[in-house]
Amino acid sequence: MGRRTQAQRDAMTVEIGYALFSAAFGAAVVLGAVGGPALLFDLPRYVEKALLASGVLLATALFAVRVVSVLVRFDRTAGTQPSQPGRTNPDS
Repeated sequence: MGRRTQAQRDAMTVEIGYALFSAAFGAAVVLGAVGGPALLFDLPRYVEKALLASGVLLATALFAVRVVSVLVRFDRTAGTQPSQPGRTNPDS
């Protein structure tokens, strides 16, 4: 693969930002949903620790999976053009 154009570099920068932002948002939601009750309610100490540890583990896993999946999907579609009405697809 040769040098990338400025538009390709800009598209990759935007995609990385989107991947990180959406992954961080999803991880925060999961952490709040799983670990939140430990902070809101008076639960036994071992239950609080288990909920917080589970929340952190799930949030970390979700973050990694989301970033990788967004960037892999972008890499697969980077060279393709969306179809245009009225035009013949070169692959047909």
